[in-house]
Amino acid sequence: MNAIIYKSTGSWYLCKTVDGRFWNGRMKGKFKIDKEITSTNPIAVGDYVQVELESENENSVMITGIEKRKNYLVRVSPHNKNQKHIVASNLDQSILIATIKDPRTSTGFIDRFLVSCEVYHLEAILVFNKADILDEEDLKYFQYLKNLYTAIGYKVHLVSAEKEEGIDTLKNLMQNKVTLLTGHSGVGKSTVINKILPEKDLFTQEVSAWSGKGMHTTTFAQMYDLPFGGQLIDTPGIRELGIVNVSRAELSGYFPEIKKVLVNCKYNNCSHFNEPGCAVKDAVANGIISEERYVNYAKIFETIEEKWS
Repeated sequence: MNAIIYKSTGSWYLCKTVDGRFWNGRMKGKFKIDKEITSTNPIAVGDYVQVELESENENSVMITGIEKRKNYLVRVSPHNKNQKHIVASNLDQSILIATIKDPRTSTGFIDRFLVSCEVYHLEAILVFNKADILDEEDLKYFQYLKNLYTAIGYKVHLVSAEKEEGIDTLKNLMQNKVTLLTGHSGVGKSTVINKILPEKDLFTQEVSAWSGKGMHTTTFAQMYDLPFGGQLIDTPGIRELGIVNVSRAELSGYFPEIKKVLVNCKYNNCSHFNEPGCAVKDAVANGIISEERYVNYAKIFETIEEKWS
């Protein structure tokens, strides 16, 4: 039977087969999926797998194989900074829920998210929540960020989950797509999800009844079917997005505006700091590349350990 992984709790996996039934699945032995990555979780939410019936009474199946992933999003393992954790796979897009204040989402955090999406060829969308608490100065800052990120090709939206403003726009963006939703603590991600999917709690209870296991753990990603088509993958709050599988030499290629001009640098191995004839530094000096984005590039560059390269 073919199935999709809807939730992973480490040793057990919630699988949905093509007939719409949920099963408790576990792996049959050890198997590697992607040779290029070594992760703490061999199977992730969004994976397409093959399963064999183990026990009809216990609603359990054995996972015997996994299909090649279209893409995946990886972060540093929350348990071991030297290992990687696959957040989810087979995605169409990823939405970062951010806020202008209470708390403010830093551009450093945003840029790490965008780099992660660029690495795995994933469309990235920025959604700023809590529009209802913004004053005039806050709105000016939002407009600055919107101009900054739309100029380099990213979609940016302002919503208020509390007032249900902009929720229909999000639904349209997510229709018939597999969407990963992420964000750091306090941005109101859960409120956004509850407005998009008011049936979420009912769905959770239904899945719990089918699987016989409680589904209230928030430390693991979980997929939900959207009533208007598509799937939403909810992830736990992420404190910091570590950049993995990227070398220092590759980093500039994941900043679209830097990538456009780096071909004009005098040296092929230019790091865009102190080298003479650097087209990137010239573009920053002339206002073609945002100084704030360049500073974030430099900060990320310094945090990359060459063992990932």
